[in-house]
Amino acid sequence: MPTVAEQLNRVVEKTERLIELCSALQEENDLLKLENQTLSSALKSGKEKSQELEEKLRVVKMARSFSETNEKTLDIKQKIDEFVQEIDKCIVLLKK
Repeated sequence: MPTVAEQLNRVVEKTERLIELCSALQEENDLLKLENQTLSSALKSGKEKSQELEEKLRVVKMARSFSETNEKTLDIKQKIDEFVQEIDKCIVLLKK
């Protein structure tokens, strides 16, 4: 049977190992917290960039729709002018 001194030495050794393990776990925890903060910042930055790009895309789509409308409007105006000219030609021919 181990003596009280031997038992006490084992308890002290186990306590020292637990303290070392606790210290190592605390360091690992600190590193993980730092990594978590870094990743959170990167995620936030990525979300902000995504929102900016979505806004730019929305603006580009809107600008394209306006330019297409302007082109269509110009095409329609040109066709109307052509029709008016044809009508004028027909009127001149009818007067003869």
